[in-house]
Amino acid sequence: MTKSSLRFATLVFALLAGLNCAAVAQDRLRIAGGLAGTWENSFSELGQNAGFFKKHGLVLEIFYTQGAGETQQAVISGSADIGTGVGTFNTFGAFVKGAPIRVIAATHTGANDLTWYVKADSPIKDKTDLAGKTVAYSTAGSSTYAAVQAFQKVFGVTFTAVATGSPASTLTQVMSGQIDVGWTSPPFAIDLLKEGKIRQIMRASDVPELRNQTARFMTANALALESRRGVFVRYLQAYREVVDWMYADKAAVKAFAEWAHIPEAIARLAPEDYYPKNNVLPDRIEGLDLAMADAVRFKYIPAPLSKEQLATLILVPLK
Repeated sequence: MTKSSLRFATLVFALLAGLNCAAVAQDRLRIAGGLAGTWENSFSELGQNAGFFKKHGLVLEIFYTQGAGETQQAVISGSADIGTGVGTFNTFGAFVKGAPIRVIAATHTGANDLTWYVKADSPIKDKTDLAGKTVAYSTAGSSTYAAVQAFQKVFGVTFTAVATGSPASTLTQVMSGQIDVGWTSPPFAIDLLKEGKIRQIMRASDVPELRNQTARFMTANALALESRRGVFVRYLQAYREVVDWMYADKAAVKAFAEWAHIPEAIARLAPEDYYPKNNVLPDRIEGLDLAMADAVRFKYIPAPLSKEQLATLILVPLK
């Protein structure tokens, strides 16, 4: 081989090697998922396992939190690029205080999912029996917090709202008698409902104004979004594909059952009874005026956000 031929071959090899590296290079995003084991917060992990995010050149580093407050702090601090399942109150409150967050999608609109229950032998039989009792919510500013505050207004009873953390820790507190009424996000504890060990008392959908209101956002760290906007856009492209897959392919429900460590029969109840597809569409944002009014009432924000503030905060659909 002549020197010129050798140089040409070396050049071609280098070019091919570079193209190959570019092909396998993946952009990374850190995802803080609220509450492991829930249908709504499974999409990133199950979608990654099924190859949807890889197809869009992404690798996700996923970790889970005990609720919306913890998720939001992870996004604000920059330890997560994206947080899922973040309550509207938390988001509004953090934003008006100058936190570097933006809303890039909804993770849940409506109120079919959140469920409150008591032990089977509890004297609480109806919503009117809640007066003077202790009723659980996850963390301050979460969608469960918004619901329990609304329950008092709608049912005309006064009870003590208590932060209990995750569905698992809440169940322990209910069964041990530390709290009267627990909350869950299906499919967690649905098997106990079916077995009659606990009884459903109410769901968030018992509050009419919550039925068509976005309850939880997907938030992004504003600085990360500004510097890598195209990466976030690709994440949402893949996320939409995952949502479609979760409702169209029986393999997705099976994957969810294995991931959540529950029987497949219980897993099927999540999309059928608690998470209709229309409620998890990422580009569906509704009821912000009502949500802001409640955020003012519960002193998360001093006044409703202006049109300019909303335009800065809500970037849905992200382009």
